[in-house]
Amino acid sequence: MSLKYSRNQHDAEDVLQDSFLTAFAKIHQYKSKGSFEGWLKRIVINTALQKYRKEPALYLVKEEIISEEEEVDFDESAIGVNDLLAMIQALPDRYRLVFNLYVLDSFSHKEIAEMLNISVGTSKSNLSRAKQILKKAIENRKEKLEKA
Repeated sequence: MSLKYSRNQHDAEDVLQDSFLTAFAKIHQYKSKGSFEGWLKRIVINTALQKYRKEPALYLVKEEIISEEEEVDFDESAIGVNDLLAMIQALPDRYRLVFNLYVLDSFSHKEIAEMLNISVGTSKSNLSRAKQILKKAIENRKEKLEKA
């Protein structure tokens, strides 16, 4: 879970360790009204977001109107999961966070906007740009595989 929100394995380990420390410190707040996994997942996501909010390198692009979301065709047999994860981790922070929250964790743009303190339009714009970058990376990877 923490790996998809991090730039690399080391950052993911830091986020995971901080998340477990938070979970142990706040275990009394878990009321068994839902899955423990969901509660812990939320802690990991919030810990990762807090880490990147503190870093000055996280610059979110200004709002841009996006009319429709572009679909990215993905041939699962052409690229492995590890390659795809590496491509997602290579995204700039602002795009990776929005992409993961929206695509992988099913948060709405409104929820993402609130979590990252951005507008809904900025969330949509960052998602669109993340998809464009990933689409290009997938196409480049496919070309390399075809040449090999």
